[in-house]
Amino acid sequence: MSVSESGTHNADAISPGAERDPATGHPRPPRREFKARGSFVTRCEGCNLPELNCLCPYRVTAQSHAQVWLLTHPLEHFKPTNTGRLIGDVLAQTQVFTWYRTAPDAQLMALLEDPRYAPFVIFPDDQPDYADRVVSMEAVSDAKRSAKIPVYILLDGTWRQARRIFRKSPYLDALPVLPLRTQRETRYRLRKPASSAHLCTAEVAVELLRQGGDETAAAVLDDYFEVFNDSYAASRFYHRIDDPTPAMQRLLGRQASGHG
Repeated sequence: MSVSESGTHNADAISPGAERDPATGHPRPPRREFKARGSFVTRCEGCNLPELNCLCPYRVTAQSHAQVWLLTHPLEHFKPTNTGRLIGDVLAQTQVFTWYRTAPDAQLMALLEDPRYAPFVIFPDDQPDYADRVVSMEAVSDAKRSAKIPVYILLDGTWRQARRIFRKSPYLDALPVLPLRTQRETRYRLRKPASSAHLCTAEVAVELLRQGGDETAAAVLDDYFEVFNDSYAASRFYHRIDDPTPAMQRLLGRQASGHG
């Protein structure tokens, strides 16, 4: 006996606007509302952190000679644990572009052609097929001496997503590849990395800024990242941070002095 014959349910009685399977034409059952983990938490509209430990009181802007452009995988925009947005909070000139394999961002394409900038794709030098494009931080210094603005293009996503962005974006193929060389190990506690050497996006930016000579901007972003890291981790256990941490104190001190 079919479902409709039993009188309990008739699939074709679903509302006319119901989504249909493209292969069979049959109506699909209504989808359940998606509920991400932590979706019930009340978040600050400014920083997207749980209001229990809002990040906004510690936001400090800084100036840097180099700029950061984020080429972000679409899925990263929906993750509150994404650290790429911290860079934009600190460095006002940060640009964020969403990566789509078949539709490059028009503004990014225009900026890549702008002679004012010297863009570098930040990526490991672990494959021989692009070894001729690999440069060192000395190339950043050369760009500065040529009165150009160095730009660090960060591929913002998981390691697998970043590799896909690197391999599937022909418009990046002509750009020099700058691998980050650092002894720093990740302090990021909100996602489990495959290796302690795998830094999150904000940590990569900190190290690039520091090595490129933008020490103050690097220090501010590093403290801001640490506050984000601690605040989000504490909020997961419904713990309020009542006593400011050293990083919080440093950022509050910069606010009071007016120096980013």
